[in-house]
Amino acid sequence: MTPFWIALQFLTVLPIELKTMPTAQQNGRAILFYPLVGLIIGGILFLISCLLVKLPVLLLAAIIMTLWVWLTGGLHLDGLADMADAWVGGFGDKLRTLQIMKDPSCGPIGVLSLVIICLLKFVLIYVLIEQHQTLFLVFVPILGRVVPSILFLTTPYVREKGLGRSLTDHLPKTASWIIIAVVLLLALYWEWQGLIAIIGFLIGLVYLRHLFIKRIGGITGDTVGAAIELSETVLLFAFVVSHFYLV
Repeated sequence: MTPFWIALQFLTVLPIELKTMPTAQQNGRAILFYPLVGLIIGGILFLISCLLVKLPVLLLAAIIMTLWVWLTGGLHLDGLADMADAWVGGFGDKLRTLQIMKDPSCGPIGVLSLVIICLLKFVLIYVLIEQHQTLFLVFVPILGRVVPSILFLTTPYVREKGLGRSLTDHLPKTASWIIIAVVLLLALYWEWQGLIAIIGFLIGLVYLRHLFIKRIGGITGDTVGAAIELSETVLLFAFVVSHFYLV
């Protein structure tokens, strides 16, 4: 169970203490449990939406959005901000882009990217609640947490050192693909809406992967975090838009 606790500690702010320092193999296997951690996150969001259902929709959406950011510790949002700064400030140069991504400070473009993505997610959550589709909140973090597996399995990791290198080298490939396939099939619970959302999600992820390879030749931890945030937003957007056209 150590890989599960590693995943839960890394992806959330829940108070998890590991008794020993995890090995590289355990870190690699932890990715297999990322979707399960996503289920925990999504389950909490859905539970809160049910418990506070009598609140005004605007307030409830704000609470869920805030809770979502808090539960993840803003981990992936940090990656998004770093990537946004690097993509604009790098001027198309690979080395400059990688250097900016290593800088912990957040520039104006990074801040702007956070405002835009949080605003979009907030509005999409609002619509989900208003249209009585809050169960989809459970699925979004699950699918978001298969993004690292997909990218690590298909895309070179450009930094020689770091956690991402360890994850890439020790990720169980067959088990990962099976989990990815199972999670994608879960979307069929929502029939055509779920299928359209998955198609939008995959198109968005393929495009992001293309951008990463074109600019820096692969991925880094920041680009993976950014891909999670952007893919979750695309998934929500595709689901909400399809709801109005199909229902």
